[in-house]
Amino acid sequence: MRRAVALAGVTALAVMGTGAWLPGGSAAASPASSPSPSSSPSSSPSPSPSPDLSRYYTQKIKWGACEGDAAGLISESDATAVPKDKSIQCGKITVPLDYAKPGRGTVKVAMVRIKSSGKPRGSLLLNFGGPGGAGVSGLLHAQKEFEYLGKGYDVVSFDPRGVGESSPVSCGETSGEDPAAGEDPGDPGAVLDEMRKISEQCKKESGPILPYVGTVNVSRDMDVMRQVLGDKKLNYLGFSYGTRLGAVYTAQFPKNVGRMVLDGVDTLTEDVAEQALVSAEGRQAALDNFIKWCTDNAGCVLGTDSRAARDNMAELIKGLDKYPLQSSDGAEFTGQDVVDVLGQALYSRQSWPALSQALGALLADGDPRALLRMSGSLAQQAPLGGVAGLAPEDVPADNMAAALMAVNCADDPDRPDADSLEKEVGKLQEEFESTSAIFGRSMLMPVLFCFGRPAGTDYIRDDVRDVKSPDFLLVGTRGDPATPYRWAEETAERLGSAAVVLDNKGDGHTGYAGSKCVRDKVDGFLLYGEMPRNGSSCGADEEE
Repeated sequence: MRRAVALAGVTALAVMGTGAWLPGGSAAASPASSPSPSSSPSSSPSPSPSPDLSRYYTQKIKWGACEGDAAGLISESDATAVPKDKSIQCGKITVPLDYAKPGRGTVKVAMVRIKSSGKPRGSLLLNFGGPGGAGVSGLLHAQKEFEYLGKGYDVVSFDPRGVGESSPVSCGETSGEDPAAGEDPGDPGAVLDEMRKISEQCKKESGPILPYVGTVNVSRDMDVMRQVLGDKKLNYLGFSYGTRLGAVYTAQFPKNVGRMVLDGVDTLTEDVAEQALVSAEGRQAALDNFIKWCTDNAGCVLGTDSRAARDNMAELIKGLDKYPLQSSDGAEFTGQDVVDVLGQALYSRQSWPALSQALGALLADGDPRALLRMSGSLAQQAPLGGVAGLAPEDVPADNMAAALMAVNCADDPDRPDADSLEKEVGKLQEEFESTSAIFGRSMLMPVLFCFGRPAGTDYIRDDVRDVKSPDFLLVGTRGDPATPYRWAEETAERLGSAAVVLDNKGDGHTGYAGSKCVRDKVDGFLLYGEMPRNGSSCGADEEE
């Protein structure tokens, strides 16, 4: 249980980047780390790709019935659908492993399409976030959310390279371990040695794909998808980390941008450590909002005093870390298990009543089963902007966590040396725990996981700015626990006059699933070109 929950906790960080969540191999081998002049992102393939890339742009995708786990998801997610439903199709395209050297090898990218129920104007490509979220299972789980958009578009999603059924990366069993487990990080040198071992294990388990994951290459893959789907322009809806992906696309292929919406806006400038701190702060703020909501209602299991309830929550987690609950078969339930469930449940305000009841069972009877059931249920629901869907059986169990690490580190050029980081580990721990006594420890881990990996690309931080694309819509949510509203404003200012911001004054991660107002405005823009006025807002009372 402990390893499984630790792994779930790492994957739940996926929005941090938002990073939510890293390449292997040598820096010289990584196109994200050191692109040659001929392969720099700014000279990425345009509507007229180079001869070396043209075979990828001119390929035909063979759509067919979804098979295996995907077929099962169709019937589970919609009682009226059956695996042979011809409106739901799966297929794969081929993209180059290395865009700088297309002959080096290829990657098969898995895709899913729900054909339009009306007369389609083209395709709408979705990314549910992560990094590490599988789009194929994600769309099949969430197909009802996009039925209205499906009146005007073929709705399409995909497993990014390194994720799900697209050459999944893995770190083996090591990615479920917590190298800093305990009351303190212990010997910083030992922690970093463990990080090196994990990095080497990731390279061994993942194979040749690992140096070529990362947002820059996935954005290039998306342009191949656009052409293969037969679209002159890319129409796109990205959640959380998917907003980073969309922003990079606007910089690489500004002339190919169609109608684009970025919901739960990621940062383009902050390093992994700062992203993690911001996420810890955001989760703590969301927990405070949950506690206030609970204590303001009669019968709250946490009492009536919000400050006392917050302190008691911290003590509960600390106590369970020191003295875990044990099941009859020896499995342990610790305070960090509680933190993992909180991190998932706070993504959606609709989960708050169930969270209150599950905490009540733990506090009253010492029974964690309701929290564990809730954790599994939330993972299957795959809230928009979270880690989408469940991995098929033939995908490594740690794929989401490993992909999170691979992409975040691939996108971050900062990599302190061992001496500097060893001196900083204790200071970092203090900083994270002072930011949030509850979430600080778990949010520190993504920072340490980048150690031992080559420095990532500086393209996103330096060059994704002042884009010359058509206007696109950014949605920022005031009570977002993972991507703070200020990131929407900062990203809009960085990307320039083409970015229009919609201010969602509600709670939860991303706005589309939780606010009718947001969904109406997003649908209106994507379907009819009705762009909200910059600075328009949706009230908290308009949440569903």
